[in-house]
Formats: sequence, C-alpha cells, structure tokens
Amino acid sequence: MRLRSFVPAVHGFLDTIRDGHPTAPLLLISPIQCAIHEDTPGPGAIDPNTLGTDSVQFVATGSKGDTALGRLTLRVIRDALMEIVDSRSDDPNLHYLDGRALYGESDAQCYPLPDGLHPDTDTHALMGKRFADRVFGPGGAFGKARPRAAATH
Repeated sequence: MRLRSFVPAVHGFLDTIRDGHPTAPLLLISPIQCAIHEDTPGPGAIDPNTLGTDSVQFVATGSKGDTALGRLTLRVIRDALMEIVDSRSDDPNLHYLDGRALYGESDAQCYPLPDGLHPDTDTHALMGKRFADRVFGPGGAFGKARPRAAATH
C-alpha cells in the first residue's frame, strides 16, 4: 500500500465504524519500533544469509528514499495516523497512541526483536503492561476522563 491509498483507507475504516457506532471509544495505535522498517519500506523477508542458522533474521526489501514514491515506512505511517486523528479532532472518542510508547528504540537494547521483526514473549508481556497502564490507567484514553488536548500522542 502507498501513502496515497493508506490515508483514505484509514479514514474510510474510521467512517465505517462511526456510521454504526458514532460514540464508541476508539484507540488508534501506530506501529511499535522496528529498526529494519523505520526508514526502509517493506515488505520484510527472511535474510537468506541466516537460513540454516539458529538465528533466522528478517530484512526490509525496499530501499531508503522510496518514500518519495509514496511507499510506507513505520515513520511515515506514524505521521499519517497522527495527522488523521488530528484532522478528526471533532471526535472526542477517538484517541491515538504512538506504538513506540509500548516498545520504543530504547527498549531494543533490553528486549531486542529476536528475528529483527517480531517481539518475543517477554516483550509482549512488557507491551501488554504498558498498554494497560497507558490506556486504562489514570489519564489514559479509557481511564479517568481528561481533556482531549492531553491525548497520548
């Protein structure tokens, strides 16, 4: 998918939900940190140099700079999702959470993605705890009421 179709697709998805559930609380979460796709579009593929080893790794198959052609990186996706939520500021029940709040660049030191793409069990547990704290805890999108300007982005 390219940026020119991604943005309208997300708006269309949100519109469809709002058609049937105009006031349902929604939380739009951007991607977590993934070094191979932060600045290089996908898709991802298994690194053939790691086949037959105990540590199969993934690589991004795109090229840096492909974003000029509208190809998506995680940074591009995060920016687009934040702009979508900002453009829908008249919807007080739509919230945004940057996925890097669940697993960010600094987490990669302690909890590296074992194959360069997917979190392991401990990382999923960390992300789940952070999600619960940030979303359902005090000040979270689904916690106690708070002004929209203090949203989680």
